[in-house]
Amino acid sequence: MKLCRELQAETPLLSSADEPPPSPKSRPVGMASELTDGAACASVLKSSRASEEGAGVARRRSPLLHSQMHAGEEGARVRRRGTSPAASAPPLENDDLLGEILVRLPPQPSSLPRASAVCRRWRGLLTDAKFLRRFRVHHRKPPLLGAFANSNQGIVFVPVLDPPNRIPIQGFDLGRASDRDYRDVLDCRHGLVLLNDCGRQQVVVCDPITGEQRRVSVPPEFQSCYINGAVLCPAAGNSSPFKVVLMSMYIDINRPTVCVYSSETGIWGNLVSTEARYQLGGDTDAPATLLGNALYWLSNRDRIIEFDLDGHSLAVITGPPVTNDMRRQDHRIIRAQDGALGFAVLAFPHFQMWQRNVNCHGVATWVPWKNFEIHTILGLSSQIQEGFECLMGYSDDTDVVFLLLGYSIYMVQLKSKQFRELHETKHITRCVPFTSFYTPGEKGASLVSSLYCIYI
Repeated sequence: MKLCRELQAETPLLSSADEPPPSPKSRPVGMASELTDGAACASVLKSSRASEEGAGVARRRSPLLHSQMHAGEEGARVRRRGTSPAASAPPLENDDLLGEILVRLPPQPSSLPRASAVCRRWRGLLTDAKFLRRFRVHHRKPPLLGAFANSNQGIVFVPVLDPPNRIPIQGFDLGRASDRDYRDVLDCRHGLVLLNDCGRQQVVVCDPITGEQRRVSVPPEFQSCYINGAVLCPAAGNSSPFKVVLMSMYIDINRPTVCVYSSETGIWGNLVSTEARYQLGGDTDAPATLLGNALYWLSNRDRIIEFDLDGHSLAVITGPPVTNDMRRQDHRIIRAQDGALGFAVLAFPHFQMWQRNVNCHGVATWVPWKNFEIHTILGLSSQIQEGFECLMGYSDDTDVVFLLLGYSIYMVQLKSKQFRELHETKHITRCVPFTSFYTPGEKGASLVSSLYCIYI
């Protein structure tokens, strides 16, 4: 700990030198917007820390000056007998001002752990539950830490950030839920991971940062059949209420069925089905996409399943008129302009995006939105063997897609077209992106702080 503090004292807080330069193979996925608040308050934090350290050095090196100041203060009190000295600012007000500064630190994993190492006062504030809720509300969207993936070695975590924000697999704890191969990752959202334990006919809701788990038996109608699902926890905090939404197309053939579980009541709701039958056919393992107050799943054809979370109604939407063979790993539901429903198709070497517009009469039409060639973004050779490409995952929080091209997986930010090549990708079948805040007081924060000391 002493060595850590000495290293931190020698290194300016939130210095841009902490971040390693991007590799020549890839450009880092854009995070400039997340650093805006941090850059604004970095100089304030640095000067505050420097002034505190300077004052401490002056007191340690000048005992005579300290005694003279003490005597001067005593004399001043004698001269002002009968009058009260000027009252200092209450600690609560000082903490409020400091909180206003610290809440603007970037939401990257190393930010709060590093700041909490400055002094006890800062650590006490940064580990306070009220401040952490305020920090999450201020930043609204958590950063993308990586992706959980199904592989031939079970469930693995693929980190995507650079040091000191890079979180290794040791920073996450899925407990015994990741021991066996028949457990699949269904969804990751709001800092939680939803697993399907087929052997026990259960779903497992995990907080991989704290290690907390909740096992829920699936309804009898969903047992022994293929299911997909989503987990929702808007509060995104420890012990916060959550919901699980299960969907299957095999309870009533060609008629998707949904059921919702609430952790507050501890029971499953009623089954919800569509009014009419549709020729959906087959299944898909693509996770749900959350847009507004609705969840969207893909079928393996040109159909989209929509579940309204407010009205608990289910509908099937016709997708865009795409021209490729619509293999199930080649397309994803995405967030289009202004939060509209979008559709992405990887028809190598092209990447096509569609947007669904609804007019004032409720008539919906699909229009082409964007179309670009993968080679122009990633700078890859056009000799990549066709058939070794697929769209493996999509994050609706960060608008990032994971693409398998050749024998490598790339993470591409759709808006900025910035990308990063991932290397821990052997034998991975699909990626489910994981976003969350890593904050002091939680299990993984001490790991991030120790990693920071190593990297500097």
